[in-house]
Amino acid sequence: MRILVTGGAGYIGSHTCKHLAAAGHAPIVFDDLSQGHEWAVKWGPIERGSLADPARLVEVLRSQRIEAVVHFAANALVGESMHDPGKYFRNNTAGTLNLLEAMHEAGVGTIVFSSTCATFGNPVRVPIDETHPQAPVNPYGESKLMIEKMLRWYGEIHGTRWMALRYFNAAGADPDGEIGEDHDPETHLIPLVIGAVQGLRPAVQVFGTDYPTPDGTAVRDYVHVADLADAHLRALDALGRGTPSQAVNLGTGHGHSVRAVIDTVARVSGRQVPFVEAPRRAGDPPELVADPSRAGDVLGWSCRYADLETIVRHAWTWHERQRAH
Repeated sequence: MRILVTGGAGYIGSHTCKHLAAAGHAPIVFDDLSQGHEWAVKWGPIERGSLADPARLVEVLRSQRIEAVVHFAANALVGESMHDPGKYFRNNTAGTLNLLEAMHEAGVGTIVFSSTCATFGNPVRVPIDETHPQAPVNPYGESKLMIEKMLRWYGEIHGTRWMALRYFNAAGADPDGEIGEDHDPETHLIPLVIGAVQGLRPAVQVFGTDYPTPDGTAVRDYVHVADLADAHLRALDALGRGTPSQAVNLGTGHGHSVRAVIDTVARVSGRQVPFVEAPRRAGDPPELVADPSRAGDVLGWSCRYADLETIVRHAWTWHERQRAH
């Protein structure tokens, strides 16, 4: 299939393009490069454009003869969303509305959407399955939940076929070392720890050491970016087979603490990690872990790279290679 990958120059989008191409699909990246990187576009052409430009979306969908969309393009900084909510509702929610309208106009009826565990807010139970209440505690999570609701109505009214994949903590890098994680600003823990070890970033801040967790630091479910990419491919295939539209949680089902991540980076790199302890951040739950059962049942998906050491080793290899260049 010819697949439009919005945000395909970004972290998860670029890894997904590699998986789509390997499976025989033709990924066409749609990106304004405000956050993505042209060097990450390796498996097909790029169409420059913005979700804020409906006419450009329709033009690309038609000229590239697009058959399905994988939608990553979004702002994704929780802290920023708490200071500038308008940016998140404008770029994420309204931008996706433009995309859905353009798809309807161009006759494209299938979309796989990059959602997030942030739609759940503070968990009332762990692990978190798809029936867990959705009560976002920041505009970022709210913007994604609003999109999930729009998808349901576009399905009901226009027949749009959709899957919303709710990631937990995306991590790692391409096992072949071709692409990896490069955000500005960087907010993800593993690249921050690696950067601190390399001397390229300041000491890592450990926010909160008094959580009700085994070592007092926050626990998260780190899922390998290559496994996330595989899930998008499987979601497209499932929709093509007539699987009902739905939301699916993506995680390993196992959590790792901040201290465990620091210890793992130290072990993989053979170096000490400089870190400082700091107070908890407002809105950070003690533990976020997925129940990935539905992903197994619906998509036949499971994590190939489920252990933290493999995730860290792939990330470390890519970051060291980047530094050498």
